[in-house]
Amino acid sequence: MTFQNAAFCSLVVPVRVEFVSDGARALYGDGLRPATSRSVGTDVRACFPEDCRELAPGERLTVPSGLRVQPEQPGVAGFLYSRSGLGARDGLVVAQGVGVIDPDYTGEILVVLLNTSAETRRIRRGERVAQLVFQPVVMPEWREAPLASTERGEGGFGHTGA
Repeated sequence: MTFQNAAFCSLVVPVRVEFVSDGARALYGDGLRPATSRSVGTDVRACFPEDCRELAPGERLTVPSGLRVQPEQPGVAGFLYSRSGLGARDGLVVAQGVGVIDPDYTGEILVVLLNTSAETRRIRRGERVAQLVFQPVVMPEWREAPLASTERGEGGFGHTGA
């Protein structure tokens, strides 16, 4: 599969993908690609064996994606973000804020959704539940040393008047 909006991006990274089953492959149709030519994320779909599952208010649900991925370039990892419409309209968000898919993880991508609404929500097989974005990462080289002084110093939340 090729990324059709490569000219839009500053970095194109090959990512291996495996579908965990023929059913998962069918959910993604003719391949993985962003929804529009300038979209950054690729939608991840619910790959349940059953038609749908319910998620009560305040409840978390682990949603299998049917995908296994592996970026081929060092220094790149996958990140799962909430879909803005699903979060704003239905109150369904990625439970931990952002899901990190380490480059050495080769298992199925699982999306943990949290229902922040006051109503029970249904997630249907094939529904888009999150978006997957690949980003470069920076690894720190830790050095124990005193911190340099700054204008803000140790002033915490709200200290700058914001």
